Formats: sequence, C-alpha cells, structure tokens
Amino acid sequence: MEKINPTIIDEKTSQSHNSSILDVTTGTMHVTTSPASTSTIYIDPEKEKSVLKKFDKYVLPQAFLFILLNYLDRSNLGNARVFGFEEDIGLTGNQFGNLVTLFFVPYIITEVFWVTAVKRFGPNYVITVALFGWCSVTIATGFVQNYAQALACRMFLGLFEAGVAPAFAFIFSTIYSRESTAKRIALINLANVTSGAFGGMFAFGIQQMGMRRGLEAWRWLFIIEGSISLAICGGCLFSFPNKPETAWFLNAEERELMVLRKQRDAIYNGDDTFDWKWVRAGLTDPFIYLASIAFFTSSVAIFGYGTFLPTLIKGFGYTSLAANYLTIPVYFVGALSLATQAYWSDRLKQRALFLLISAVPVIAAYLICVGTSSRIAGYIAMFILVTGVYSFSCLMITWVATNLTPDYKRSVGLPIFCSIGNCSGLVAGQLYPKTQGPRYLMGNGLSAGLEAVAAVFVGLTWFMLRRRNAEKERQRRDGATENGKLGDMGLDFMYTL
Repeated sequence: MEKINPTIIDEKTSQSHNSSILDVTTGTMHVTTSPASTSTIYIDPEKEKSVLKKFDKYVLPQAFLFILLNYLDRSNLGNARVFGFEEDIGLTGNQFGNLVTLFFVPYIITEVFWVTAVKRFGPNYVITVALFGWCSVTIATGFVQNYAQALACRMFLGLFEAGVAPAFAFIFSTIYSRESTAKRIALINLANVTSGAFGGMFAFGIQQMGMRRGLEAWRWLFIIEGSISLAICGGCLFSFPNKPETAWFLNAEERELMVLRKQRDAIYNGDDTFDWKWVRAGLTDPFIYLASIAFFTSSVAIFGYGTFLPTLIKGFGYTSLAANYLTIPVYFVGALSLATQAYWSDRLKQRALFLLISAVPVIAAYLICVGTSSRIAGYIAMFILVTGVYSFSCLMITWVATNLTPDYKRSVGLPIFCSIGNCSGLVAGQLYPKTQGPRYLMGNGLSAGLEAVAAVFVGLTWFMLRRRNAEKERQRRDGATENGKLGDMGLDFMYTL
C-alpha cells in the first residue's frame, strides 16, 4: 500500500489567543498551540475515506448483527404473547404490561454507567459482560412458571441490555465525522426494524413446532433465540476492535493515520484524559434535557409499536398466526424508509427538518387507528406509521451524539439523553392492557398526542442550537478568537441543525 504520509506544518502567526478551525471538506485542522505558532495536520481526504471504508466493512456488519439479536431477544415477548405466554404462566390483569414497563427500570438507572464504562475500558470487555448476561436471561425466560419469575428475568434483561444501543451510537460517533454519522447510527434502528421482521418470521416458524419435549412453543422461542445470540455474538466479540487506532484490520500506515486523525480532532473530541468538568458539562447542558423530552415523547410510540405490534394486528381481527407473519412486510417498509431518511439527512446536513417530516406519518397513522375499526385501514396504518417511527429515533440520537464534545462529555450526556427517552418504556408498557382491546383507543390516542408534543420540542431544540450558533458567529464578527468555553460550547464548534 502507498505510504499515507500525513503532513504537519508549522506556521508563524501574530494571534495572541488559542484557536482552531477544522475544514471537514479538506480534512485539515489548523490549531494555534501557542501565541506564536500554528500547527496544521493534513490528512489526504481520499486516504482517510479509504481507511474509514475498512471500518464500514469490518465493524458495521458485526455491530448490526449484535444489535439485531439484542433487539430480537428484547421484543420476542410480544411474539410470545399472541400464542399463549400469558395464559400458560397465569398472568392476570395488566401483569404483562408490568413485564414491559419494569424492564426499563434497571435499563434506565444503569445506562450511563454502561456507556461510561465503554469509554473507560473499551467495548470488548464491557459488551462481553452484557452479552453473556442478556443471553443467559433470555434462555432462562423459556423456563419461567409464574409472574414473579418472569418479572425477575425481564428486570435482569433490562440490566444487561442497558446501554447497548447508546454504546454503539457513542462508538460510531468517535469513529466517523458528524456529517456521516446518521447513516451509521441508522444501523441501530435498522437492526430494530429488521429484528421485528425477523422476529415475526422466526416466531411463525417456532409456532408451527407446537409442544416439543414437554415445552410449549413460546418457551422454545426464548430458548432458541437466546442460544443463537450467544453463539453468534460471542464470535463477534473476538473480532470487534477495542480502539479505532489499534484495529486489527488496519496496517501500520493506516493506524498512523487514525492516530493523527485523533490528534487533529482533539480540539473537539478531547485528549482522552478524564476530567470531572466533562461530567459536569454533560449533566448541566440544557440542550441534552430539551432534546431528551422530544426523545421521550416520541419513544412512547416506538416502544409501544415494537412490543405490541402483533397485539395491535390481532386486535384488527386477524388470527394469532397471522398477527406474527403480517408484521414482516410492515418492518420491511420501515427499513426502507429509515435508510432513505438517514441518507438524505446526512447528505443535506439537516436533522430537525427530517425529524419533523418523520413525526407526520406517526401522528396520522395512530389517528387512523383511533378513527376507524376497519381491519384493512388499521393494517395500512401500520405501514404509514413505520415510515416515521424508527427514523425519528435514529435522527434524534444522531443529533445529540454529534453535537456533544469531547468524548467524555458525550459518554455522559448521550446516555442521560437516552435514559430519559427510555423512561417512555414505563409509559408504553401500560398503554395496551387486554381490557382496552381490541382497538386500544387509549394507547393509540396517547401515542398520537405525544408524537405531536415531540415535534414541538424538536422545534425548541432547533431554536436553542440556532441561537448558540448565531451568538458564536456574532462573537467572531466582533473579532473574538475564543469565548472561554471548551468542547461543543467553544467558539469554533458549530452545531448541526
């Protein structure tokens, strides 16, 4: 391979303040390291792109498979419900909803710690613990006999699955540029969509087994899926790089490029030294909390949809068997919509615009379900809904992940944002009790209303970031070269809107 040979140039300058400017088009970072000198790290954009393609080739497929199986093991409860799970273990009232709701209690509480651990120790070690934990609990769910045992399994599942999605969002944001992160983070939601389609197909096949070796079909669903996840993801752990600059699939020159790339971007991503000021910055930035309200209100729809879609379809008058396989084409449409919107959001460098576009079909679809009892109209509404529900989640995570720097602030702020959003699981789990069937008017109506609230908070978040950018532009016009702030609050960082 041709020598990468990045260039570091020293230039004299009369500036008296530290400053930096990153040209994302040319890949050049100009950094004033002292009052008398400027260092420029230049990396050929084409060679940088070539190296990042290796990460696309070796990292993204593994990440997709890992997250796919993670979501599959989480959402299979909805598939199990439509063929006897509740009756076989004697659930009454809204105990099934409680299983969905209480899953999120340990999930929410521990999310920050998991993602911070990924930053501190690297993904291999942390995700290994999570993997063996969640697979073991999934398999154990196939042997539960009563509500208490099922609840214990769901809460342990929440503990071990906490932070998997935001951890991968964090990993992607440390490898790729802000302008190309949405397409990679879209993998998280694409895996969610695909797990829904695959889960419906897999559940349909398992249901045909009937009872085997004294175990009902829904028990085999948990046992087989947990075993498959353990076998496949366990193999991935040995080939997933712990740090971008030490990835096994890079040669010496490419590793050198990644090290220099890290130095070039240090003004934004930090120098990898822990400091409590970044924890405080992550805890106190109002942007995180304003965006998290939009994420929370929109996530009620996605959590309810992902867990209860078979229940909703059955409520339209379809059989239990049809309720599982009819989810497959719905999720296929969702995957196409997600990929399209993530691509164009990156291409046009627009987040808020596409978030507002995504909210429209979600609101419209839920209102259709409220307004008509037609079986055909209800099923069509699921196709409309899926064109927005997953893309909204993807773009919200991308928006926050790429507007927080350095990495230690992101490792705190991103899981806080996700934890608040995941509190919606506490609400979604209560929206579809059996007493509200078959049309579930309360759940569908609340989901539509909360999605509208989410759109309002997207607008407020956009307004906040726009004001911050405008203030920085004003200061630069007035001749300022710094504003006394660091990270994304610094003068030379411009927020993506």
